[in-house]
Amino acid sequence: MKKGIHPADYRPVVFKDMSNGDMFLTCSTCKTNDTVEFEGETYPVVKIEISSSSHPFYTGKSKLVDTAGRVDRFMNRYGKLKK
Repeated sequence: MKKGIHPADYRPVVFKDMSNGDMFLTCSTCKTNDTVEFEGETYPVVKIEISSSSHPFYTGKSKLVDTAGRVDRFMNRYGKLKK
């Protein structure tokens, strides 16, 4: 790694997925006041809502959520027209 190209606050940070509790360690400049114990060390932690371990695209558990019924209306209207 070249010296002098990273900001001064570039440090190891743990990112925690709040939906499933998975954590991973990487370097970042994110500002945070929280800390967490990870693999025997204490690191600053950034809490995130979704990551690759919980995102439906990466897990293969995609689910169609449609509260307004738009998909049902579309299927009723055009679902029968198959070529």
